[in-house]
Amino acid sequence: MNVAVITFPGSNCDRDIITAVTDITGKAPSLIWHKDRDIGSPDLVLVPGGFSFGDYLRCGAIAAQSPAMDEVFEFARRGGMVMGICNGFQILIETGLLPGALIRNKGLKFVCRNTALNTHQSGKPIMAGLEDGQKLIIPVAHNEGQFYADDDTLKKIEDNGQIAFTYTPMNGEADYNPNGAALDIAGITSENGRVLGLMPHPERMMSAAVGGSDGRIMLRAIIEASQS
Repeated sequence: MNVAVITFPGSNCDRDIITAVTDITGKAPSLIWHKDRDIGSPDLVLVPGGFSFGDYLRCGAIAAQSPAMDEVFEFARRGGMVMGICNGFQILIETGLLPGALIRNKGLKFVCRNTALNTHQSGKPIMAGLEDGQKLIIPVAHNEGQFYADDDTLKKIEDNGQIAFTYTPMNGEADYNPNGAALDIAGITSENGRVLGLMPHPERMMSAAVGGSDGRIMLRAIIEASQS
């Protein structure tokens, strides 16, 4: 199993995802610096969270122009599996690999808390190890996590089955959506189902010692799906 992790100036979750992947697979992933043009031949590319380039211009806008992301774009275009988490999701949108935009949270405040996710579209390649309706408790930590798209784009995303995860009530609470995302969207896939972006951080929910292991369940499923 070969996993590559792309790192930028300002990434702060690369160590967490490296530790998570190593724990799940028994093999450390390749660490790719944003200036590298050779990403190797991975089964899965992970774009981690953080504040790449200080979130200047727009979150992920500068990182999307990095040489390594040019290679990730081509890798995805050839059918490669790619997953972006939080800032990584923002970067994938800025590259054009995923539709829509991620804008300031509805409450205009940084949100850091656990959220309940409902899983969709297990028929998509990168989601194949998960089940429709599977609920996962995964934390979020972001300031610009509100998924936005115009009505035509939202309809297309729905019609194509690209909604991968939605926020859902944990205990019947009304404020379960942490950022005001359209259609409660927490994560989406590309049309071919091989690129996934999501705001919650599965690498932060790996064991009972940190509050639960649903992140481990999600990451293991995605890693295993990328081998098929």
